[in-house]
Amino acid sequence: MTAIISAADLISELDTRQPLTLLDVRWQLGGPPGRPVYEQGHIPGAVYVDLDTELAGPSGPAGRHPLPDPAEFGAAMRRAGVDQGTPVVTLDGGPGWGAARAWWLLRWAGHGNVRVLDGGMASWSGELTTEEPHPEPGDFQPRPGSLPTLDAEAAAELARSGVLLDARAGERYRGEVEPIDPVGGHIPGALSAPTAGNTGEDGLLRPAAELRARFAELGVTEGAPAGVYCGSGVSGAHQALALAVAGYEAALYPGSWSEWTADPGRPVATGPHPG
Repeated sequence: MTAIISAADLISELDTRQPLTLLDVRWQLGGPPGRPVYEQGHIPGAVYVDLDTELAGPSGPAGRHPLPDPAEFGAAMRRAGVDQGTPVVTLDGGPGWGAARAWWLLRWAGHGNVRVLDGGMASWSGELTTEEPHPEPGDFQPRPGSLPTLDAEAAAELARSGVLLDARAGERYRGEVEPIDPVGGHIPGALSAPTAGNTGEDGLLRPAAELRARFAELGVTEGAPAGVYCGSGVSGAHQALALAVAGYEAALYPGSWSEWTADPGRPVATGPHPG
């Protein structure tokens, strides 16, 4: 099963009236909130899901967007109408981080049929509505662990022994700027791989062959351990999505840089090289 779906294919699937759950996860780092934009117009049937409160636990030592409590996440997904056996499509307004976070969490929690709308709302030319749906509660029950994760210690080890990709902008990786977290730089041994390199000028993910070549140049190989992190586990999910489209599975470090730097005793590398 592919991890993405085009807007044209989504329109075709919706036209067949087959069961399909749409989750609208419009979100931007630092705001503004996504719900007002959703209320101004969304794909008919799409349920708004709040990333900060429904797709993450409370901010703290485990990071700005730690994994949500599985029971609370399951309840949120059931409220949104998610069934275990019904396909789910996640979407956002771009650049795909929110949708990828929902995709990754559902896959991590055991849902076997989840796709991201490639290009998000910017690629959508179909009908829009301001009518908010009220779906029947779903039956989804999370089974955490279906996708691999890393904690801080495992991320540090993978940076030494395998491939750990840093999905943040290059200037944050190098430590030139850090607008959010207390310290700039990167996990020693990690490689810079900004998520901006996963998409083309049209906002769509680059073709699978191009993504595969990109990650191969960074040292990702078939069957070898690879992991990703970002600032707080959101854009890192987009990196995991791009890797999946390229045919690779990578572990996500959910706490990411916001958890790493919460402990001042952890080492920090700066500059363009892994360190």
